[in-house]
Amino acid sequence: MNNPKFKEFLRITEALNQVNIIPLLMGSVGLELLTGVDWQARDLDIHVPGDDRGWAVSPDQNVFEWPKIVDVMVSLGYQLVDLHEHEFMKEGLSVEFGIIDTLPSFAGIPLAELMLQQVENSKYYLLNHEQYLKVYQASSKDSYRADQNNDKDREKITYLHKGGNHAKE
Repeated sequence: MNNPKFKEFLRITEALNQVNIIPLLMGSVGLELLTGVDWQARDLDIHVPGDDRGWAVSPDQNVFEWPKIVDVMVSLGYQLVDLHEHEFMKEGLSVEFGIIDTLPSFAGIPLAELMLQQVENSKYYLLNHEQYLKVYQASSKDSYRADQNNDKDREKITYLHKGGNHAKE
């Protein structure tokens, strides 16, 4: 895949792997990797281990190994810009960290069913078509995402609901 955001994800992932963190690639970049369709990703969404209660825990404590993640991101030239969103920025690229452990309660996806991938020296997880469909269906019920991304999410849901075998319309 010749996507600069994916290449940056691999760079981040290799550094996370060095501190024993295997992330999950989420969002449009992950969906593009899976489907080959350019979903016009605006950022990188990376999920890492954390407290399965998610936002019910303070943002400085709900992501496991948060100090290690901050160190990795700073060493790669990123700056933490929003602790609540676990968002880093570098040269206009936003990288946000979510919590992989919320997937079972949020979208009904057992963590044991995630697909482990390896590209060069980077190990990461990736959702399959059915899992992406579950995530976008669950996300579409979230009022913030509905206001911000409703058309993009609906387009992805339609595409995935068709089995992901049809050209993006």
